[in-house]
Amino acid sequence: MYRSNKFLYDYGMAKIPVTEARERLSDVVEMAGKEAVFLERYGKPAAVIVSPERYQALLDAFEEAEDVQAFDDAITEEGENIPWAQVKADLGWS
Repeated sequence: MYRSNKFLYDYGMAKIPVTEARERLSDVVEMAGKEAVFLERYGKPAAVIVSPERYQALLDAFEEAEDVQAFDDAITEEGENIPWAQVKADLGWS
């Protein structure tokens, strides 16, 4: 059976050696539907298996963080500011 670290388990994650995962791939995929599964090689994290829904949520969160960073960068950027009315006029929105 897979070894579970209390800290990781408390956060919905399990650890399993790659060699054991290879033998029980179907079980590991089923586990990944409920929690993230860390695959370990020589006792160190080698990969993580997550459900497609969790993967999409992680991608969405990463994209959101990138958007926030881009906004913050734009706010602090030096240079000429263009009034919103001018932007709308240039785009033919007014």
